[in-house]
Amino acid sequence: MNYKRIPLGPIWTNSYIIDNGNGSAVCVDVGGDPADVLGYLRREKLQLKAVILTHCHMDHILGAADLIAATKAEIYVPEDDQQLLIDPDQNLANEFGYAVKPVRPDHIVRDGDVFTAADITFTAMHTPGHTRGSTCYIAEQGGQKLLLSGDTLFARSIGRTDLTGGDPQAMAQSLERLRAIDGDMPVLPGHGPETSLQKEREWNPFLNGDSRL
Repeated sequence: MNYKRIPLGPIWTNSYIIDNGNGSAVCVDVGGDPADVLGYLRREKLQLKAVILTHCHMDHILGAADLIAATKAEIYVPEDDQQLLIDPDQNLANEFGYAVKPVRPDHIVRDGDVFTAADITFTAMHTPGHTRGSTCYIAEQGGQKLLLSGDTLFARSIGRTDLTGGDPQAMAQSLERLRAIDGDMPVLPGHGPETSLQKEREWNPFLNGDSRL
């Protein structure tokens, strides 16, 4: 399982291309013009099978429609964020002055769902707090695991809870779920650098009890 971080869009949102080593891939979040994603897919000779959304704020879905149109990939959307796909007030598009092309979900993701895309297994963890539908995914192939944390968990920080759909109490409970995951694995957040689960347990004040929401 290989992965490539490609920042996109007006807020430099991380898109991740994860491939299975055999020519198939998924893209997690598409925060802007997907030209760089499409270029990477061409250079690496990868076929995109799925677009997986961690949540549906504008800066994570802005390029989703164009990427799907170019690749015919299927899209996975968290259940409680479906409305954000079509509501520019809730997904913050109006606030930032962007028009988001509509996307119709192929698959609705719920807490505990396990699905396979590009021969990679994804386990969904509903982690509300940043949005009502915010979802983290554990990607696994051949014993290798990655945690795709969206805007729930960042390196030494967490996602905002003061935007539409935010909930500090729900965020605290979601962070506790992440802290309780067994073992260590790379953490690929929606913004900023890669980290690891163990590093965040040790150094993230919101995960180790040094700060409260």
